[in-house]
Amino acid sequence: MTASSTRRTTARTRIAAVGAIAVAGALILTGCGDQTDKGNDGGSTTSSTASAPLADKLPADIKKAGVIKVGSDIAYPPVEYMEGGKAVGIDPDIADALGKQLGVKFEFQNGKFDNLIVGLQAKRFQVLMSAMNDTKDRQNGIDSDTGKKVGSGVDFVDYFTAGTSILVQKGNPKGIKSLDDLCGKVVALQKGTTSEGIAKAQSKKCTKDGKKAIDLQTFDTDPEALLRLKQGASVADLNDFPVAAYNAKTSGGGKDFEVVGDQIEAGPYGIAVGKENTQLRDALQAAMEAIIKNGDYTKILQKWNVTQGAVTESKTNGGS
Repeated sequence: MTASSTRRTTARTRIAAVGAIAVAGALILTGCGDQTDKGNDGGSTTSSTASAPLADKLPADIKKAGVIKVGSDIAYPPVEYMEGGKAVGIDPDIADALGKQLGVKFEFQNGKFDNLIVGLQAKRFQVLMSAMNDTKDRQNGIDSDTGKKVGSGVDFVDYFTAGTSILVQKGNPKGIKSLDDLCGKVVALQKGTTSEGIAKAQSKKCTKDGKKAIDLQTFDTDPEALLRLKQGASVADLNDFPVAAYNAKTSGGGKDFEVVGDQIEAGPYGIAVGKENTQLRDALQAAMEAIIKNGDYTKILQKWNVTQGAVTESKTNGGS
């Protein structure tokens, strides 16, 4: 993502098509998950302190509390979404595996994506897991649009790789094949995301090439943008490839959307942690390394059919 320092990240190398999960239509059209910063508990992972090999790596206060509060925009299937009043998906499953290593529960709390870093820095959350790209701008607290310093920045523990994809109506009635085909057309997407930054950069390229700028429409949630595309009010939506593939396979029984073109700007997802929380950051990285080595990580990615997004090691601040 090239947008502001609080944007969702996308990107990467091609990931295997995401498996069908029978929740899709309702999720996409209703925007499951309350998109307000209510500190709503979207679900907790469970763990046993007695059997947690890495519990002593945690800060004492977190170890004592037995809980890590996670900020997340829980309306982004299959990465995270609500089902039966609980946060489920790739991120919650990885959090659960980390919790078993650390002896704590990860409690997911719902919020708007573009407010998550602010919430982290205000101590409302202790970490963020929300398909958030690890970027240098986010690390340094830089607004990518203005280049100005807007915060202290965050550290990332990287755990997955993905890329931005173009999602269009089934049958691709407008003949969209690449970003260049979006010039002069209406594009709907979630605001505050990497996808927004990509669209804005492409729009500038359009005008530089003597074409019309993209008519960009942004929404608080991705389901709202998807609804506009489904209704034909836009020609495309840009979002993370796992999410685009999931919606193409599940929405309307696979009859609503399709993914076109190659993935754009591949990069890592990271668990965001405040710059001052180095002990928590290092504990999370150790736990990530442990689940990569013991096979739990691979099993989770196999469950969601996204193994091509796997990392072989967990880096800190590995994004560019």
